[in-house]
Amino acid sequence: MGYDTLLVERRDRVALVTINRPEKRNALNAMVRRELVAALDALRTDPAVRVVVLTGAGDKAFIAGADIAEFAERTPVEQRATMVGRRVFDEVAAFPRPTIAMINGFALGGGCELALACDLRIAGRSARFGQPEIRLGLIPGGGGTQRLPRLVGFGRAMRLILTGELIDAAEAERIGLVDGVFEDGELLERTLALAAAIASHSPLALELAKTAVRTALETPLNAGLGHERDLFIAAFASEDHVEGVRAFLEKRQPEFHGR
Repeated sequence: MGYDTLLVERRDRVALVTINRPEKRNALNAMVRRELVAALDALRTDPAVRVVVLTGAGDKAFIAGADIAEFAERTPVEQRATMVGRRVFDEVAAFPRPTIAMINGFALGGGCELALACDLRIAGRSARFGQPEIRLGLIPGGGGTQRLPRLVGFGRAMRLILTGELIDAAEAERIGLVDGVFEDGELLERTLALAAAIASHSPLALELAKTAVRTALETPLNAGLGHERDLFIAAFASEDHVEGVRAFLEKRQPEFHGR
């Protein structure tokens, strides 16, 4: 499937999805959003893909935010119409297999929010993060007010959202916004190595683990523990579990098939 604003590459069991608008610092316009949803739909039906890595083209920006020129002339009614239906942030969060944001350069506004929707965030040393919507008389509208405090805590999220200030990759790692920082020249190699390590595991177990952990963000502890138990039993009943145990006992690498 061809895209105008995306590049989709397969690296064995890993799909590398690149937003390809470097001249616009990979800003999220309507076409990027539509094509990202379509790409996720296609990858969802591909059993060979176990991990998706999302990044931006060039070395200046992961995603510099929404395309401001696109929404500058919209009425409130028109803007609301664009914010219903299948939203790309929610589609990334709900993707059944693990997702990794590989953050090269600026991740601002909607770009930071798209990274927040991923399961893991790996950044280059030069990456910069922020929710600068307040500077435009706005607030984050792609999940930033909800996902950011769950990730970094109430006070840190409030500071970023209310000041609109930018932070560097080291500070983002310190507060828990990113899960690893590497030198820019090593970012692709190190991120793909992490993705490959994750993809080596049972695809069924990966999906169940992701579901269980995300449940922790949305349910009380007792309900989450019950859900975890049910998902554990589903994994226990799988052919991949039988293969994993057999391979361990036979001292060999398992061959998982997602059943």
